[in-house]
Amino acid sequence: MERLQKIIAESGYTSRRNAEKLIIQGKVEVDGQIVRTLGTKVDSSSEIKVEGKLITISKVKEYYLLNKPRSVVSTSNDEHQRKTVVDLIDTDARVFPIGRLDYDTTGLILLTNDGELTNILTHPNSKVPKTYLAKLDRILEMEDFFAIKNGIKIDDRKVQVDHIKIKKKDTKTNTCFVEITIHEGRNHIIKRIFENRGYDVIKLTRTHYGNLSLGTLLSGEYRTLTKSEVCELYRYKR
Repeated sequence: MERLQKIIAESGYTSRRNAEKLIIQGKVEVDGQIVRTLGTKVDSSSEIKVEGKLITISKVKEYYLLNKPRSVVSTSNDEHQRKTVVDLIDTDARVFPIGRLDYDTTGLILLTNDGELTNILTHPNSKVPKTYLAKLDRILEMEDFFAIKNGIKIDDRKVQVDHIKIKKKDTKTNTCFVEITIHEGRNHIIKRIFENRGYDVIKLTRTHYGNLSLGTLLSGEYRTLTKSEVCELYRYKR
């Protein structure tokens, strides 16, 4: 028997805090009965509906680190029938991606059926550092390098860059590769940072997420996380 709000959070439907609000609002049913009392303990095998939707709980948690290829969407399913990151994982578990990468962005993405961890890592206050390698359409000028390093405003909000480094310059093609680390997750934020200074991102790869890295994984390959790696991710809980 576990607390109802915990079970809802572990399903990946919403955070534990929001689950509590939904219970109080009478939007949660257990075996056909509306439950409004916080702390109610139920069996995970019970039929639980949240806002009319049946949720499922996986007792065995699975955690995967995938090197996402291009032209793959970061969702569990796609209305346009495009290949998803879930399609690349060989498991019978109902896993889902933690966060997302753009359709044409490659690299590290995590998948799991652990809803609680997903809510922890995607919460705005988690501040998980994420490192990307961006190929720019021209060599980054030092003036722009320091402007980005010191923080630029996008949508009237300052973007604080944790780390930025020019990894490689190609004078023949007038392009360069820049490594950049941030801890926020606004949509297209890396591309928007460079666009703010007049650069186009030709190619973008996420290489690190927290203490995790792609390692030797080739495009489309994945591995399971170790227990210690999962515990390390849980430390981002605020």
